[in-house]
Amino acid sequence: MRRLKRAAAGLMAIAMILGMSACGNTNKGKQKTDTVKTEDGKEVEVKVFSAFFAVPGNKVDDGNVVQDKIAEKIGAKCEMEWLTGQTAEEAIGVMIAGDEYPDFVDASSGMKSMVDAGAFIAIDDYWDDYPNIKNFYTEAEWNSIRAEDGHVYIIPQFGKTWDHDTTCVHNDEAFWIQTRVLKWANYPKIETLDEYFDLIERYIEANPTMEDGTPNIGYEILCDDWRYFCLENAPFFLDGYPNDGCCIVDRETHQAIDYNTTDTAKRYFKKLNEEYKKGIVDPETFTMKYDAYISKLSTGRVCGMVDQHWDFNDAELAIKANGKLDDCTYVPVGITIDKGVEEHWHTNPALDVSNGIGITKSCKDIEGAMQFMNDLLKPEILTLRNWGIEGVNYNKDENGIFTRTDEMRNNANDQTYINANLCPYAYFPNYSNGMDHDGVNGCDANHQAAEFYESLNDEIKECFDAYGVKTYVEMLNEAPENEAWFPMWSYSNALTTETDEGMVWTEMSTVKHEYLPQVCIAEDFDAAWDKYLSEYKKRCDVDGTLLPAFNKEIQRRIDVAAGK
Repeated sequence: MRRLKRAAAGLMAIAMILGMSACGNTNKGKQKTDTVKTEDGKEVEVKVFSAFFAVPGNKVDDGNVVQDKIAEKIGAKCEMEWLTGQTAEEAIGVMIAGDEYPDFVDASSGMKSMVDAGAFIAIDDYWDDYPNIKNFYTEAEWNSIRAEDGHVYIIPQFGKTWDHDTTCVHNDEAFWIQTRVLKWANYPKIETLDEYFDLIERYIEANPTMEDGTPNIGYEILCDDWRYFCLENAPFFLDGYPNDGCCIVDRETHQAIDYNTTDTAKRYFKKLNEEYKKGIVDPETFTMKYDAYISKLSTGRVCGMVDQHWDFNDAELAIKANGKLDDCTYVPVGITIDKGVEEHWHTNPALDVSNGIGITKSCKDIEGAMQFMNDLLKPEILTLRNWGIEGVNYNKDENGIFTRTDEMRNNANDQTYINANLCPYAYFPNYSNGMDHDGVNGCDANHQAAEFYESLNDEIKECFDAYGVKTYVEMLNEAPENEAWFPMWSYSNALTTETDEGMVWTEMSTVKHEYLPQVCIAEDFDAAWDKYLSEYKKRCDVDGTLLPAFNKEIQRRIDVAAGK
């Protein structure tokens, strides 16, 4: 019954999405239009496109100020819908079955299915007239994005840097810990997994509740659906490797290694088992859905967790909006399994060729859709997307430096304000890691070091001052240059059950979802671990099928980088 209700909710959500698309494609192919008001009060007609992103997100309000300002300047805007009530595969499957789509789609894990179904138009057939799109990537980068038939159907939106990387926020994975915990211990240096949990244990023992009497939670583990990376992939980080996601790549031999069966993996899961038995790990953690996880983090009760920063950003915004929770903000700590292991939690921006946004065959104005994306990459529009409106969302001094007042900073962290006033068009192509095109400012406030530090609350500033840093990124080791194969998760993300390696990859996921939570809560850890490994090796031909496929892809990428 629960599955039927979920499927029904998914179908209703997709019907709404397709209805939005159909609304934009009626009147014998005429594009849907709307009017927006200019600064002098005049109304201008603009095109209205539709988009669906197969990930959770926040919908902008009708009449969003920056969205209308952008529409006034480029003559178009986009109504955006996000994933609700179903998985990406379910949502995309319904679209493919009905053979009807919004104008733009980012299909997330359903991307290959969309391409295989012929749902996207070939962007490279049109891009000669749209230089901002064509020049968004280099020829070599576009070649890595091309499908097997040689065409480009999607534009990966993230990781593109203008000029040089200026990141202040570590948006990737880490062991996170609250500033109140670090402050309580006088800002210690934390280098290992044992030191991390020892600190949380001691803090919980001394501070079992928050000021209002609500019990503190030592550690949360998110393992809902595809987000189980929060549980299962820490071992390769603990061994000092960067986030290749699906495997470790030996730096000397360039061979893939299965991180799931290493000695470090066993030690890591044994530690989780011990902390669960001590009550440090939330007993509800292995049955908890994503929404409940975000809700718990938002209360400020949770001392620490492993996660990607983007994955818990909504909780961060909720914490920042509650002035009483300033000391509950999270900072990353770059821990490893043992002292002396060099950590690589932070990495440079990387191109993910497995996913991106495409224009669908249902779009009745392909040239208009191309123009819309092209115009979103104009310097003036990029500033509107990333900073907002001058004098409202930021100020500019006599040297051209962008700054914000405290009110502007608070607004930038208020989701209600964001929904009504700001429109970054986050899932459309953007230069999201470097400089603004003026060459003076960062691409946004999170890439402008001086403004970023000023935007922090006093608790974060005190923490950073204690560690001698100014940004979250500086809490971790400086990222080395990306290797030619990095990141391998862009390969594994595109695997399907149509190949032997894809079948193994899928079965690995099934086994880990089934057994790793049991390993963490087992009374007899060693017996549970042995049972997991036995089942894993019996059902997953990692050595004979998956690792050789990884090795082949690693070598292919090395060859491409070498121009072979």
